[in-house]
Formats: sequence, structure tokens, C-alpha cells
Amino acid sequence: MAYNGRHQFDANHTGTVPMTHRLRLAARLVALALLFAGPVPAAAGDSPLSAFYGVYAGEAAIERDDGSSSMRSLDVVIRPWERGFSVVWTTIRHRKDGSLDRKTHRVNFAPSQRDSIYRSAMKSDMFGALVPLDPLKGEPYIWSRIHGKTLTVYALHIRDDGGYEMQVYDRTLTDKGLNLTFSRWREGETVRVIKAFLRRQAG
Repeated sequence: MAYNGRHQFDANHTGTVPMTHRLRLAARLVALALLFAGPVPAAAGDSPLSAFYGVYAGEAAIERDDGSSSMRSLDVVIRPWERGFSVVWTTIRHRKDGSLDRKTHRVNFAPSQRDSIYRSAMKSDMFGALVPLDPLKGEPYIWSRIHGKTLTVYALHIRDDGGYEMQVYDRTLTDKGLNLTFSRWREGETVRVIKAFLRRQAG
């Protein structure tokens, strides 16, 4: 029986879709599935971050303004954190009287909308989401990036006079640990550069 409406079907039509039409339909369905599925996340072992995970320790000689120098012990721990990673670094200064001055900093990093750039997650906003600190309140604005074998952490400080100071931690992977280069800049001028090797520790 034929249907005589706006669209007309042949009474002898069996409903079989030709092979070429089925192939085209399958291709369109696959394309739509890929479009809505979005990028497939890489496995943890494939992440460029995983190569940096570990515990590292070393020492560096720090020159004082008077020309003398002192030794500092440097430790850093890089671990997975939620969808990103955390960096905990400790600096131990050896005082002349034999006592120790220990300072520890921890920053969590979450992925940003740009590849290989991570935003710091250090305080909760009004919706409970973790966000970077506010440099206009005297807090450091911190972010990081991965470039090849180097993990760099940037800390931007806005000074009370409105100028800026930047601290940059470059940690570059080697076969036995990390090469650390710490740079401190003020208004584009280099204030201090410290270099050290941090050996990868067991565990």
C-alpha cells in the first residue's frame, strides 16, 4: 500500500538501506561521537608530570651582601594532587650559632585551559573552588608550566610601591635528579640567581 502524503513511499520498498548510505551514516555517527566526547585524557604514566614525581635533596651556597656565603639544604617533593600536582619545597639555613632556620612552602597546581600551564589552587573562592592568591592584596600570584624536561614555577609579587618582583624556580630533570635554578627579579633587574643539584631520593 502506498502512502500518498507529502512524502511518498513505494509500496514495493522493502526498507533496506543501501550499503553506501549505511557507511555514510556510520561515519557521521563516529564523527559526532568524537565531537561530543572531547579529548581522551592520557594515562597517568603518559603524563609529562609523572616524570617529575619524587623526592629530591641537595645543598646550595648562598652569597650574602657582605661577600660571605652560607650553606642551605634544599628539599623538594613533587606529588600527584587531584587532577594536577603539588610541590613542597623546604629551605634550611645553617646559622652561625649552629641553629637551623627552616622554611617550608607548599603549592597545589590544577590544569588551566592552556596546555602545559597550571594555575595554583591555594584558597577557596565564594563558590568553594580553589583559586590562586590575589597579588593586589600583597599575596604572590603563582603559576607553573612544563617545557620539555623543565618544570618552572613562577611567583609574582606586587610591591607596596606598585612595582613588581618575580621569583622563578626552574627544575630540570636529569638522570639522577633535578638541576635547580632559582632567579629573583625586581623591575626586570636580576637580584639573585642560585643554582643547585638535587639528587633523587629513594621512596
